[in-house]
Amino acid sequence: MKEETGALDRGDGIRLAWRRLAGRGVGVVFLGGFNSDMTGSKAEFLAGWCEARGTPFLRFDYSGHGASDGRFVDGTIGRWADDAACVIEALAPGPQVLVGSSMGGWIALLLARRRRPRAVVGIAPAPDFTEDLIWAEFPPEVRAAIERDGVWQRPSEYGAPYPITRALIEDGRDHLLLRDPLAIDVPVRILQGQRDPDVPWRHALRIAEALTGADVRVHLIKDGDHRLSRPADLALLGETLAPLLFENGG
Repeated sequence: MKEETGALDRGDGIRLAWRRLAGRGVGVVFLGGFNSDMTGSKAEFLAGWCEARGTPFLRFDYSGHGASDGRFVDGTIGRWADDAACVIEALAPGPQVLVGSSMGGWIALLLARRRRPRAVVGIAPAPDFTEDLIWAEFPPEVRAAIERDGVWQRPSEYGAPYPITRALIEDGRDHLLLRDPLAIDVPVRILQGQRDPDVPWRHALRIAEALTGADVRVHLIKDGDHRLSRPADLALLGETLAPLLFENGG
């Protein structure tokens, strides 16, 4: 089975790069993380996993990420959620399991409130991270720089510094999910490392508590990091995903 590739105009001239595998039955959509792209280890694992099972699979890059058009600095949670909705609506008909990594977990939950998926799998999911895991942790001088200049370059252990913009923070406040009960009644699975330096493992429990649906399970990996890309982590992802592709949702 050959993976199709292409770029979808989201309606304003910005083209969103995507890759897709055809297949039968419930599909899988991968939503990547903040400043990540669709060629990472989890996306590549899922592509191979789905291909081996004949399962439809879609991955893509948000605007300003990877092979897509646009500038990263112009992006916000709402903009990237709209990007995801645009690609899924155009290229992934039928029931889908949304697999969201880090920020992608936030976007998956936002999409699940718009249109009911078959299930959601969060890998170190980070809803509300702009407010609770970034803004709340910034010292006053960094907050002041963002308010004054509109952007601040945040150092990253994963590569070059990346911009945190005032627009990202302000837009994030319009999409917070964990202040109230989170009315999503589909199976939700959360994989969370307890040695994650970016998303504290208790954040996963907070998500589970907020969700109103009954079919919610959290799998804590005691020695797991943020990426959860080791062979054992990827195997666990496959084991978690497989039963969700069937009618009973596992």
